[in-house]
Amino acid sequence: MTAIRHLYFHIPFCPKLCPYCSFYVEVGGKNKNREFLDALLREVERAGGKNELRPETIYFGGGTPTSLRTEQLDYLLGGLRERLDLTALREWTVEANPATVREEKARLLRDMGVTRVSLGVQSWDDALLRTLGRVHSAAQAERTYEVLRASGIPAINLDLMFAVPSQRPSQWRATLEKTIALKPDHISSYCLTYEEDTAYFQKLAGGDFRQDVERDAQLFEETMDTLTAGGFAQYEISNYARDGRESQHNRAYWLGADYLGFGPGAFSTVGFSRWENVRDTAGYTRAMLAGETVTGFTEQLGADTRAGEIAAFRIRMAEGIPVNEIARWSGEIAEFEKHGLVVCNEGVVRLTRRGKLLADSVAEALVSIPS
Repeated sequence: MTAIRHLYFHIPFCPKLCPYCSFYVEVGGKNKNREFLDALLREVERAGGKNELRPETIYFGGGTPTSLRTEQLDYLLGGLRERLDLTALREWTVEANPATVREEKARLLRDMGVTRVSLGVQSWDDALLRTLGRVHSAAQAERTYEVLRASGIPAINLDLMFAVPSQRPSQWRATLEKTIALKPDHISSYCLTYEEDTAYFQKLAGGDFRQDVERDAQLFEETMDTLTAGGFAQYEISNYARDGRESQHNRAYWLGADYLGFGPGAFSTVGFSRWENVRDTAGYTRAMLAGETVTGFTEQLGADTRAGEIAAFRIRMAEGIPVNEIARWSGEIAEFEKHGLVVCNEGVVRLTRRGKLLADSVAEALVSIPS
């Protein structure tokens, strides 16, 4: 049996669809029921019959996992504790929306063994929160952060977003300063991207929004400088942590570890096999409880493709990649070094500051270049 150390659970429910979001989500609660929770638990049981499940990390994403009611979370997390061997568990993360967490829910998460909550703040500016279509206010986000801190959950991550339409540099600077003052354990800072099949992409295509690459680069550089000066180490392009507080689940992804995904729309990658569950909550629930397949998409990855994917993720990490592990790209690495995008020191390739600004281009080259 294959040993699986990393598990992801997709909870597809959201109080509102954000106009920039391209993940599989479902607005409203018609499928947010006991049958859905039973289907998730059944999928875990089915996976346990094929693999050795001894997780080191568990991650609840979405969607909004905390949109589940407290009693639903109690049922689901309790059911997982009954079905999984958690003796090797090092990290259990739950994504949260500030509008969906109160004291009772925070205490339940702590009591069930959740060690990290990733709070989707995005901005401390109410006008920008409205632009982003968020359902919470800045004040509500701060109250929720304090509730999570008071609950005793060991690590709190704050998610932020820059390059928001109409965002001024002063607004982003204020968000960074406010975030540092709150002393979270970890900060994720993402540049807004315009994904197809989103309302924001349509506005960009229609000319209502426009991208400013130079401004976005300036905001990114300010992010690096401000958060580093504030005591956070940039251990990956978009992620900053205090000492020892890095996301172990995400590190596993970036290093190419096998993982299983549960729930509608969840991906899994084991060896050179990758598959996605159906992107249909009702259909997923019905099929799983009937003992039918819930796989909607499968692919077999070639060794070169998988190596390229892993290299593309790893080059984004501060620790870099040993030269001998990317020898097949030696010519391209030499070209990147010539243009000041990477530096090779003591047998390890790392992005330079300029390389970080062009990290997507470097990663794309690693994925697309054949051996």
